[in-house]
Amino acid sequence: MVITLFPKLQLFVHISFHLPCVSLLVEWEVQNHIPSGTIVKALISGGENGPWMKFMRAEITTEDFLQEFGRLCPEIVVESCLEGVCKPDPRMYKLCLERLGWQPSESIFLDDLGPNLKAAAGLGIHTIKVDDPETAVKELETLLGFPLRMAVPNTRPVRKTMEIPKDALEKYLKDLLGIQPTGPLELLQFDHGQSNPTYYVKLANHQLVLRKKPPGTLLPSAHAVEREFRIMKALGNAGVPVPKVLDLCEDSSVVGTPFYLMEYCPGLIYKDPSLPGLEPSQRRAIYTAMNRVLCKIHSVDLKAAGLEDYGKHGDYLARQVQTWIKQYRASETSTIPAMERLIEWLPLHLPRQQRTTVVHGDFRLDNLLFHPETAEVLAVLDWELSTLGDPLADVAYNCLAHYLPSGFPIQPGLSDCDLTELGIPTAEDYFRMYCLHMGIPPIENWNFYMAFSFFRIAAILQGVYKRSLTGQASSATAKQTEKLTEFMSNLAWDFAIKEGFQIFKEMPATKPLMRSHHTWSLLRTPGTRSYVTSTDSSPAHASKGALIFSPEGLPHRVRELYQKLKEFMERHVYPAEPELQRHQVSAERWTPSPLVEDLKEKAKAEGLWNLFLPLETDPKKKYGAGLTNMEYAHLCEVMGTSPYAPEIFNCSAPDTGNMELLVRYGTEEQKARWLIPLLEGKARSCFAMTEPQVASSDATNIESSIREEDGFYVINGHKWWITGILDPRCQLCVFMGKTDPHAPRHQQQSILLVPMDTPGIKIIRPLTVYGLEDAPGGHGEVLFEQVRVPKENIILGPGRGFEIAQGRLGPGRIHHCMRLIGCSERALALVKARVKSRVAFGKPLVEQGTVLADIALSRVEIEQARLLVLKAAHVMDVVGNKAAALDIAMIKMVAPSMASRVIDRAIQVSTDDGSLVLLNHSQDSKFLSFSCPTSCKLTAALCCTPPIMTVLFLPRYNPMRGPIPASILNTWKQKHSKVICPRSLSLQGAELRFWGT
Repeated sequence: MVITLFPKLQLFVHISFHLPCVSLLVEWEVQNHIPSGTIVKALISGGENGPWMKFMRAEITTEDFLQEFGRLCPEIVVESCLEGVCKPDPRMYKLCLERLGWQPSESIFLDDLGPNLKAAAGLGIHTIKVDDPETAVKELETLLGFPLRMAVPNTRPVRKTMEIPKDALEKYLKDLLGIQPTGPLELLQFDHGQSNPTYYVKLANHQLVLRKKPPGTLLPSAHAVEREFRIMKALGNAGVPVPKVLDLCEDSSVVGTPFYLMEYCPGLIYKDPSLPGLEPSQRRAIYTAMNRVLCKIHSVDLKAAGLEDYGKHGDYLARQVQTWIKQYRASETSTIPAMERLIEWLPLHLPRQQRTTVVHGDFRLDNLLFHPETAEVLAVLDWELSTLGDPLADVAYNCLAHYLPSGFPIQPGLSDCDLTELGIPTAEDYFRMYCLHMGIPPIENWNFYMAFSFFRIAAILQGVYKRSLTGQASSATAKQTEKLTEFMSNLAWDFAIKEGFQIFKEMPATKPLMRSHHTWSLLRTPGTRSYVTSTDSSPAHASKGALIFSPEGLPHRVRELYQKLKEFMERHVYPAEPELQRHQVSAERWTPSPLVEDLKEKAKAEGLWNLFLPLETDPKKKYGAGLTNMEYAHLCEVMGTSPYAPEIFNCSAPDTGNMELLVRYGTEEQKARWLIPLLEGKARSCFAMTEPQVASSDATNIESSIREEDGFYVINGHKWWITGILDPRCQLCVFMGKTDPHAPRHQQQSILLVPMDTPGIKIIRPLTVYGLEDAPGGHGEVLFEQVRVPKENIILGPGRGFEIAQGRLGPGRIHHCMRLIGCSERALALVKARVKSRVAFGKPLVEQGTVLADIALSRVEIEQARLLVLKAAHVMDVVGNKAAALDIAMIKMVAPSMASRVIDRAIQVSTDDGSLVLLNHSQDSKFLSFSCPTSCKLTAALCCTPPIMTVLFLPRYNPMRGPIPASILNTWKQKHSKVICPRSLSLQGAELRFWGT
């Protein structure tokens, strides 16, 4: 854009740069009621015969002067996109000079980019580099020879397309204000307020601001100046600093569209968040004042202010996320990976608890008007996006500049600034300041709010980019906008995963990492584990920002649960194992053991019950203990030392996954009927997914049909390896099948809740794993023939089955893998105790190099697997199950393979006493299982990996408390003394090795 400013001098103004002072104010203008800026414009023509001198001699009226000035100095706009050339191409400058009829030496060019300035200077144009607006203005004043001081900053003459009828407006104002002014009405347009045009209006001694709807056809809810008027009037009465509103005019005949008027409030607007030219203490004071006024907005009593119906209550972020997803999809031009991840991640991680207050919607530094001499906010401007919503969204949006570079083209940022030196609070400090001023606890999930804010900006930029492709901007601008969209979306995703991958972020930096190798030392109690990251075990240490890989680092409440669990295992579970194992091979094995039921009541009485539900699924701790996945993983390892422990604490599969499914996705009626009995341990359940004819690890392969008929769903299908279906307590089958084979691949499946007493369910047989039946639950092969289920038994709705199954699997895999680690620890602890008491070739096994090497290797592999599983649990906690998919996939491969190797080495050390159990082939598949006489059974789905399969041994020592009592050992030996095991057994894809007789 080119503006004529002085005789034979031209001022080129970069289109994205707005000078704070662009016209002259002199005392004469004020005294004689002449529109501000008239003098500097009159100087363009100059001379005795120019309009200015004629006006000074009273030879022409004000109106005649302005008319002649407009004819002499038309606005000249040269658009790059229309001319097909842009800066710094010299042709662009020559074209501008040609249109104006001036020489290069008669022109001044202002820009903030070096290449553009260099090209202009090469043609002989005077140039000014704009790093700081104030400095640039002073340099321009020097070149021009007169000051540029504006009575109304940030205004300009009204754009031709935005002109409004002054006569009708003046008549309206006279009636409203009750005045009869002698001077003319002065009208200027603010260079901000592009969505709703905003004008400076002066009539007599009244200075006003008029804000109106733009001309043309508008969407019903867009440009709602009525809402702006309402909110500003209400907030002004509530003590929030806003301009005083005077009147709302909905009569479009006055200025063409509805508008409202407010008093003009002079002050300073800071456009650069680094606040150049100020002292550190001044910057701190300005940011503090901004924070306080935001708190004041969020503290307004909605009822007292009459704003209860100003917006919807609740689910603000859910609505906002969906709105911006739709807007992005509508303007999408190519796939941006970060946006796709965010579109999945954001809806799944909405904050559970949200306050509802007035929210500004665009709260940032340059929408505040400050006192010229003090750090006082005089007015908060631009309320167009205001509504009722989550106040933390305003706080996060207010901090966007902290993460943008100082040269960012849309808005200057602070990310490459030394905030300490500048005296500006960091984003974290600003959030803490907000919490302190509001009197609320620290914000734990503020990373979500930052991710959402950047996602919203990315969606807006994508819309700008798509519009630019239609020719509304130059190609260079279009390409830049596309890159900015990707830049913003990557920033958003960084916040989504920030804590998940910076796992040591919140660990004390001043204390070195410490580890005591308790589990390595052969002199320690078998199976104890202790290595800590610091001596501090405060709750802060256990925050989501850190990976806790030692029980000592757990929060106090969780440490207490962990200790109670270990004590319960030692007092009750380990001593009961021989009896429970006898029951499992007896004629009554398909009936639940009374001893297990007794232990369940004891566990429930001690508060060791339903420990598994993740805090994310049950944030109010309505159903479970409120542990994170990572916290529960430590407890799960302890349960893994005995195969009976999970059921005793109501933490066994498949009930855990089914209960979580019901908590996450079930209706209140479904929860009342099925969830409560499962949580109380009065019922059990199964999950019917696997089918004999297809590779069922891919849920999209499922073939069982679900069709709708007369208000019911009718099921037909063949399922097998349905764990727990033979248990007489099993009352619920969670069934997965296809409702629409023609839908998109991941929307064909649905999940139904099927009562086990429904006609048509036929259990064909129990399946065994190497001869083991896993009674009383077992693994059944089942036919579903014309099974009719009420429509209300569907979960979420048709086509949501794959989504539900994926959400269900994540925590369960953590549970299985940590139990495998617990079993491996028990095996290794027994080996370490054994090698000190056995002698071979004249010296104890503990002194044999190969034995020590095997123990060392087992220790390393257990530690590696544990760290990987805990890391996966941690990532699930901070970014969700979907984002942790790769980590979950890794642990389900690593943990079973590690367990098989550790147990295999243990067998080699511990099998010279004949203490083995015979294992048979599985009846129908390559699903493999481990078993041990102490019932430390490892049933793991190793179909995906073919490691060497091994058999566990009879342990002589309790890994948690030393030797197993002799009476238990003798009882077991008498029972199994005649069991003979084959020396070897070959399987496709696996090798089994046995020792002993």
